[in-house]
Amino acid sequence: MKEKKTILVVDDEASMRKNVVELMIHEGFAVLEAGDGVEALKDIRSVALSLVLLDINLPKMDGIAVLREIRKDFPDLPIIVFTAYGTSERAIEAMKAGAYDYLDKPFELDEFLLIVRRALTYGDLLGEVKRLRSTVSINTQSIAANQLVGISPKSQEIFKMIGRAAPSDATVLIQGESGTGKELIADAIQRHSLRKDKPFIKVDCGGLSETLLESELFGHEKGSFTGAVAQRKGRFELADGGTILLDEVNNMTPALQMKLLRVLQQKTFERVGGKTTLSVDVRMIAATNKDLELEMKAGHFRQDLFYRLNVIHIVIPPLRERIEDIPVLVDHFLKKMKPSENIVVPEASMKTLLSYSWPGNVRELENVIQRALVMSQGNLITIDHLLVAANPPPEQHSQHHISEKEFDLKNHLAKVEKDLMLEALSKTNWNRTQTATLLNINRRLLFSKMLYYGIKQSKS
Repeated sequence: MKEKKTILVVDDEASMRKNVVELMIHEGFAVLEAGDGVEALKDIRSVALSLVLLDINLPKMDGIAVLREIRKDFPDLPIIVFTAYGTSERAIEAMKAGAYDYLDKPFELDEFLLIVRRALTYGDLLGEVKRLRSTVSINTQSIAANQLVGISPKSQEIFKMIGRAAPSDATVLIQGESGTGKELIADAIQRHSLRKDKPFIKVDCGGLSETLLESELFGHEKGSFTGAVAQRKGRFELADGGTILLDEVNNMTPALQMKLLRVLQQKTFERVGGKTTLSVDVRMIAATNKDLELEMKAGHFRQDLFYRLNVIHIVIPPLRERIEDIPVLVDHFLKKMKPSENIVVPEASMKTLLSYSWPGNVRELENVIQRALVMSQGNLITIDHLLVAANPPPEQHSQHHISEKEFDLKNHLAKVEKDLMLEALSKTNWNRTQTATLLNINRRLLFSKMLYYGIKQSKS
């Protein structure tokens, strides 16, 4: 049987105290009562409490003083204060001293019960902090040195590819949905390359017209087109000796694809309107949110250029395919946005994040966390602060149509995975370290999967 939560009611008015005690007992709680602040502090230090209902005006010891004493030893214990005067100064003073909320006497029963339930939920959530943070921890110094974050096997494989590719001059093609972190991958490659102290130039190929993009890449001579009032060097010239990133390279027109191919093959080009052939030594990294091989087969991308770009091919999986990265990414963003504060993401909130499909991938996750920090008024991020829908319809998980047969297969595999985890947990008497070893996965992945499937150890 589930153990009752214990509530302490502190009020010097006997009839008021009696009514609140009876109501709390009727709601299924174990209740202690005290008529003054000194008696209340004795009870608090002798019994494990879930909530304190505290009147501000008490004999022997003022309610605000009692509140401050409680906060010294029990910083996470929710406290709701009562005041019969309803002055803003007393209410503000109580909130500054650490009260969860306050109520003016007399109060409405429905409002009172609502605040009590919220306070108890708040206490439960804070109780998860140590367990959650001990399970998902990150070395903040390593994050500062390397913005790539991930513990999933897929992420780790990408990190290995970066390590192998970075020291060479080989062309790299990075493919992934919008928001997966293609530019961060390119940054890491350049940062660990032999050209790390040379120019690193980035060009968005999707944001300019053909004429402007050609000028941006290769430069132009004075008078070569309307608005060309002076000679201008292009990005390839500026990147000479270093690295150039062509983002969304799939948006290039056939004519520009041809000029790019020449740069890759011969390392030469001419400025727009120019006759002088220029030579450059540039390492090229291309990024795209499209499958260039499919674009090539459809006739939208040159075959010869594709093979020139596709020397080292890094495919970044969408966030929904590496959910075990979500807890560490969340922790990373919290440390990045609020480095000096201990922000808590409880199990229910984390489960919502794990269940969401993330069509905007890591960029969307970062935006959700930033918005949640703005919405929250303390150090706790609840489900209400996240504004994402858990368990989206299956069709949101892919840009392509998925048949019912595939749905059935996924549901079947998920059931097999969940059953296997339950069997392993039972076999190890719910020892997570031993269970992870038995399943041949890391402990963090096991924790993420347990949250995703809602696996909890039953309490006898």
